[in-house]
Amino acid sequence: MKTAIIGIGSLLRGDDAVGIRIATAIEREQLPPDVEVTTTTAAGLALLDLLTGYDRAVIIDAIQTSEGKPGDVYRLELEDIPAPVHSFTVHDVDLRSALDTGRRTGLPLPTDIVIFAVEIADVTPLRESCTPEVEEAIPKAVDLVLQELRRMH
Repeated sequence: MKTAIIGIGSLLRGDDAVGIRIATAIEREQLPPDVEVTTTTAAGLALLDLLTGYDRAVIIDAIQTSEGKPGDVYRLELEDIPAPVHSFTVHDVDLRSALDTGRRTGLPLPTDIVIFAVEIADVTPLRESCTPEVEEAIPKAVDLVLQELRRMH
């Protein structure tokens, strides 16, 4: 069974790079041959191209919540992500809506999807480093994703 690991973010927006940084660290690990790691700045419907043809997926991204503190790492299922409260445009599609659309059109998308999100503090444009709290969370997030891979296999 093929597994996709997708790190999402922007390397030039401070803490928003955390998904890419975690995926890059995971790529250096000894992974099963059916696991492929990708990094992207894409979101919404554009993620469908990266998910098509996989049985399972681990998505790694940044998150900002009202009660979390920078560096907190969350393991989420699709059901944990709130449904959108507004209709969407092609440029503003949340993950659940994109997956629903892809499935309705018959794309072979993963049925087992887990999201790891790191609480962030700063997405200042043109800043290449993460804040210290987010930087310290990267090894923990890498370990959690590797544990998840072991569970999936």
